[in-house]
Amino acid sequence: MSDSVSGCPEQPRSAVTEAEVEALVRGICFKTGPPRTLGVEVEWLVHELRDPRLPVTPERLEAAYAALRTEHLRSALTVEPGGQLELSSPPATSLMECIGTVSADLDVARAVLREHDLELVGLGNDPWHPPRRFLRQPRYDAMEAYLDRAGPAGRAMMCTSASVQVCLDAGYEEPGPLGHGRRWWLAHHLGAVLVAAFANSPLAGREPTGWLSTRQLLWMEIGAGRAGAPPLDGDPRAAWARHVVDAPVMCVRRRDDGPWHVPDGLSFREWTRSGAPRPPTQEDLDYHLTTLFPPVRPRGHLELRMIDAQPGEDGWIVPLAVATALFDDPEAAETAYRAVKPLAERAGSLPAPHNPLWVDAARSGLADPELREVADICFAAALEALPRLGATTEVTDAVAAYRDRFVVRGRCPADDLLDELYGTDRTLHGKDIRT
Repeated sequence: MSDSVSGCPEQPRSAVTEAEVEALVRGICFKTGPPRTLGVEVEWLVHELRDPRLPVTPERLEAAYAALRTEHLRSALTVEPGGQLELSSPPATSLMECIGTVSADLDVARAVLREHDLELVGLGNDPWHPPRRFLRQPRYDAMEAYLDRAGPAGRAMMCTSASVQVCLDAGYEEPGPLGHGRRWWLAHHLGAVLVAAFANSPLAGREPTGWLSTRQLLWMEIGAGRAGAPPLDGDPRAAWARHVVDAPVMCVRRRDDGPWHVPDGLSFREWTRSGAPRPPTQEDLDYHLTTLFPPVRPRGHLELRMIDAQPGEDGWIVPLAVATALFDDPEAAETAYRAVKPLAERAGSLPAPHNPLWVDAARSGLADPELREVADICFAAALEALPRLGATTEVTDAVAAYRDRFVVRGRCPADDLLDELYGTDRTLHGKDIRT
């Protein structure tokens, strides 16, 4: 959601053809080579310090963010449409470098927000407040108009959701546990395990939704064209290029200050062929790519977008460490691949997140026995790999504690939230709130 792109250029640019679009996408989606860098994007809800159920006015948010923008941060600071705050790390050459950079920036952000009686809250979906736009920009006006056609999920995704997004290099060109084809496949199957293990959004409107990751449910409801993955059969570059050109265009930017055009059912392929309402340019393609929200987005590197925001000041470190270990350590990557391979049959032919595997992960979390077993194997592999990646004892201890508290017991943070509200009985008006 933090893909900030400037408005349409003032000077007309050359139109791109259908063939040029596919070639451009193929060229930029996977930048192969040995995994050397990683990054993380941490999104947070911003709530009233005294009581998270109290609303925060836009004026208070704007004052706090204006103060924060005067601070020196190494991470990029962005604000989401509903006022959520995001810090995006620069590419780091090691896990500990990434953790150190973002941790320092978060310390600064929390101190500034406390001066305004505000705090960062790690939840995948706001349990207390309805969707409310904070940013009023042509991009988000057009996005809201487009997403409203499919129902209320789009507004909720824009304004009440938050995540931990892990960014990893695409991998080697050749096959093997660190090859880009294997990493692409693994991301779409291990992704369901990450959804289940880190589900942390069981509420909306102060009521249980019946899903442990309501945030993931929102992405499903937005639709496959906007928030789905391409089929995994065949070459990843070709599959992603086809997906991009066949995806619906969210909006056509204007060169003046007027509202952007929001077409109905126009794919980028059709736009290149018709040239209406104006011929698309490479800048339009670049923008179109930022309006696609699959669970794994190739942007030269791989962006894992399926993990809910995590509780606690340092909860985001655990999914970052686990994902990094399972992708960048060859031994752990091979273990993870073998562990999740049986899940491919369960996923069936439907791409993520609209297949049965991902639906079960978002609804039931690690109460699902198969997902629990695979998660336990993967966490064990990550714990063995983390020292090889230079992780400190503090980081490995945090991953081990998470495994003991949640994974081994078939639980996730959403279970704790439901227990706090309804007790371990887990029923509301005689109905199991997890079904």
